[in-house]
This record gives sequence, C-alpha cells and structure tokens, in this order.
Amino acid sequence: MTKRALITGITGQDGSYLTELLVGKGYEVHGVMRRASVFNTDRIDHLYHDPHLPGPPVRLHYGDLTDGTSLRHILDAVRPDEIYNLGAQSHVLVSFQIPEYTADTVAVGALRLLEAVRDFVGSRGGAVRLYQAGSSEMFGAAPAPQSEATPFHPRSPYGVSKLAAHWYGVNYREAYGLFVCNGILFNHESPRRGETFVSRKVTRAAARIKEGLQDKLYLGNLEAKRDWGFAGDYVEAMWLMLQQDVAEDFVIATGEARSVKELVELAFAEVGLEWSNHVEFDPRYLRPTEVDFLQGDAGKARQRLGWRPKTGFVELVRMMIAHDLDLARQERMLKGAGYAAPPRGAATLKQH
Repeated sequence: MTKRALITGITGQDGSYLTELLVGKGYEVHGVMRRASVFNTDRIDHLYHDPHLPGPPVRLHYGDLTDGTSLRHILDAVRPDEIYNLGAQSHVLVSFQIPEYTADTVAVGALRLLEAVRDFVGSRGGAVRLYQAGSSEMFGAAPAPQSEATPFHPRSPYGVSKLAAHWYGVNYREAYGLFVCNGILFNHESPRRGETFVSRKVTRAAARIKEGLQDKLYLGNLEAKRDWGFAGDYVEAMWLMLQQDVAEDFVIATGEARSVKELVELAFAEVGLEWSNHVEFDPRYLRPTEVDFLQGDAGKARQRLGWRPKTGFVELVRMMIAHDLDLARQERMLKGAGYAAPPRGAATLKQH
C-alpha cells in the first residue's frame, strides 16, 4: 500500500528536498502550509500540480503550528503513516528579536503537534511515526565535537526552543509510547537556502558582485566555525530514522568544521574575486551570545542508519555559486533590458 507522509514546513529548503525524496519512493505526500497573501511555494512548484490532473501525489493543506485545532483536523484528513515536523521560525539572529513567536512556533508548536498525534492515535488506532527536527544550535557552547551524549547548552531563543521541542519528543516517546525520533542536524545548506542565512547570503553576494549588481557584503563573526553539509543528503537521514524498529535520536553531520571566513574565501575564489576587497564587518550581525564552534559526531548514524554525507564542503559551495551566478546573470540581463525587478527567487539581499 502507498505510504502517506505529512510534512510541516514543506515549502522550506528541507521540506522541498524531503518531498522529492518521498515522491521518488512512491509516497503520497501532504504538506502543511501557512496562509499568506502571496504564494510562497517556489521550492515545490516543480512538484505540486493541479490535483485534478495526473502527476506526483503532493497535496497542500492550510494550517499552522500555532493552531493545534488545524493540526488535528489535518491528521484526520490525511491519516499519515509518517510525520516530519520541519516547520519553525529557524533564523537564529531573528529569534533574539522575536523570542516569544520563536518559542510559540518551535517549542509549543512541536508540543501541539505531539498532542494532536497522541489524540489521533488514541481515537483512530494504528501507528504514526514522527520525526522532530532538532538543531545543532541546541549544543551552543558545549565543547566540540558534539554527539548524542554531549550535554546541551543553547545560546539563543531558537536553540532553547529547539531543545524544548526535543525534550517534548523524548517525553511523549517515553510517556505514551509514540514513535518519535529527534534528528539533531548540523548546518545543512543548498541553492534553496533562504537568502538571509549566512551561507546563501555569501554565495548570492559573491555572484551579484561578480555581475556588477552590488559592491559590498556585510557580515558579523567571520571566525565562527560550523559543520556544513548538503540539505539533500540530510533529508535521507530523516527518512532512515523513521524506518527503524526502535525510535531513537541521531546527530547528523559531516564531522568537518569550517569557518565563515573559509566559506567566504572559497565562494569569492569561485567567481575570481579577492574577498577582502568586498567584505566588511558590521557589528549588527553579531548575536548577543555567540556560538563559536559546532562540529558534529555522526558515528551513531553511520552505524545504526548506514548514513553518510555524499556532498563535501567544496562541492556544496560550488553548487550554490553556480546556481546564484545563473540568477545574477538573469537579473543583470533583465536590468539591461530596462526591467527593474529581479528574476523569481533572486530577491534583493536583505541584511538580516
């Protein structure tokens, strides 16, 4: 029988790659989408289609992690076998500016979903497997390398909220026997990454500077080190967790850490530019509490899941630069033709 999966945050980077993976495996995929006055489905437009026509079985439902009733109704409508909770306010710096909203969507949102699943299973019977998206930001100031056994020490409202969601998942697994897996994913990037996240901010800027569309890139802490992988690789780990006999928690990482400065150097070298001529420091992009060094130990995932990253750091940056150069060239051509608006997916860089 065809499996049904429900994804919160389906319109995000991870949601789009996960949808591709599940459709390729023959799943019927349903996604939870927040109501907005503009379409925000760019990342899944190639998968979603008119439900009256034949094609990939991808369906969208309006709902929100801040609305437990909507989540419960969606569960009744979809009757999923697997749930992937990827929805969140996921920008770390922004979480300092809107901490209550971050906690409501990330921490209490996960609790609402768990409670909806508990009620659904209790009333309908059967089994539902749930993946809860954790974050390396939960480790924060903990010494590297960080594994499942490393004590947590989050340093942002986002990290604290993700940690609460993590422990809610553990509690519902232990208290009610729900099949809940926490995936503690370290930084994972792609050409679909939002443009206000540092990796994409760097590759978009390098490409636009190369094409004469902007002059400078402003950044904060260049010495911060992160364990960067490819989002397309990481969603496979999410799926593998829910295929196991026993629900457990897993760190997913490459095991290699690179500084923001190394990212910048590589990105600008790819377009033939000297980064120091274009990058300037701006203290506005420093966090109130910095996280200096995140490096994951994914040994458990290698042993239990058979998972390993396929894409290295250099290949990842080159992939993102190639994509963003194409967008920058489209933008330059349109401007040359007298059309001021950038191409779709190439919005002007926002300095968040």
